[in-house]
Amino acid sequence: MADAAVRLKGLLEQLLGTPLSVRIRAWDGSQAGPPGAPTLVVHNRRAVRRLLFKPGELGLARAWVAGDLDIDGDLYAALDLLAGFVWERGEDTRSLSEALRDPEVRAAVRGLVKLGGLPLPPAPPPEEVRRVRGHLHTKRTDRRAISHHYDVGNDFYEIVLGPSMVYSCAYWPAPPPDGTLEAAQHDKLDLICRKLALGPGQRLLDVGCGWGSMAMHAAREYGVSVVGITLSQEQAAYARKRVADEGLTDKVEIRVQDYRDVEDGPYDAISSIGMAEHVGAERYLEYADVLYRLLKPGGRLLNHQIGRRPQRDESSYQVDEFIDSYVFPGGELQPIGVTVAQLERAGFEVRDVESIREHYALTLRRWVANLEADWARAVKLTSPGRARVWRLYMAACALAFERNRIGVNQVLAIRTPDSGDSGMPLRARTWG
Repeated sequence: MADAAVRLKGLLEQLLGTPLSVRIRAWDGSQAGPPGAPTLVVHNRRAVRRLLFKPGELGLARAWVAGDLDIDGDLYAALDLLAGFVWERGEDTRSLSEALRDPEVRAAVRGLVKLGGLPLPPAPPPEEVRRVRGHLHTKRTDRRAISHHYDVGNDFYEIVLGPSMVYSCAYWPAPPPDGTLEAAQHDKLDLICRKLALGPGQRLLDVGCGWGSMAMHAAREYGVSVVGITLSQEQAAYARKRVADEGLTDKVEIRVQDYRDVEDGPYDAISSIGMAEHVGAERYLEYADVLYRLLKPGGRLLNHQIGRRPQRDESSYQVDEFIDSYVFPGGELQPIGVTVAQLERAGFEVRDVESIREHYALTLRRWVANLEADWARAVKLTSPGRARVWRLYMAACALAFERNRIGVNQVLAIRTPDSGDSGMPLRARTWG
């Protein structure tokens, strides 16, 4: 009798201590759970072993990346339902031996072992990064982390990002379909240029320049000379070709360089768009100090950065294991208040903070749609597991922004001269 789904649902609810709100379809064709709900498809017994040996988010992520689990139905609705007993509960870090001390858990584990077959932990998917403890955010480890995330093929990113090739939150005047992704990314770049008050003859440093879109926009539309830096060889090669094709080589220089190695300041302005998440909490003041040193007095910094909600007990904060293992190794999020405080400690005067949280949810949903629309080619360009990583992380992040679990902020800060003249207009938001 085909009953794996019924047994699996009951055992998981017993193990997790909460009812499952998704439907389950197992490898034997059986189904269990609320009719009409998004369905978690368990393709094989190996998925059970992954959940058994790593309960919570990372076990689910490994099974998803390996193709042992899938979702039939609305991906966003399924992830929203799963959040109630996985992401919002936090990672269950108990070892198997600790879990077995609870009689009910012990009974559920015995049932899962019997259902899952040979009680050996499957090897993690090859897309998983082996995390390094200690010595985080050295120049070497940062290069490796950036390479893992960005050096997966420019053709792959063209599918996800579209023609704009901008890998950060767009700025939507209206929700899709009233606005296109390309127009929203143009508007975001232009907003940053206006906040920085860029003009002809100025020098701009674009930290974490990606594929060169911000550098090219600033040079072409505002007449500034731009140095863009990245740690990704693939990004740099792509950006240099774009710069040459646009005839901007006299205005834009793309370097493979760590921000800590830039020595040719001062600059009139600095943009750091979606880069500071890679810096790490322990290095953040150093990052702010370096950017402060590279600016001339009166120069402006625009720091565009994802932030998390603060916790009452900050010592309990843990880096997301799925993101750390598959997406951004070593990446860390901090509350906006901490970011502002660190910039001010470095000497900056913070003049404006704008939250654009909802805009990132719209951006991510468009990236997911791009990936899904050209799925076969995306898989061919990378791997099935890598494409599944990107689909899961972007969809989950879209929900996180929509539910206010994370946000994104643009912080405008100035290296105010000793005279106190910031150069800011009396009404700051003249950029609109």
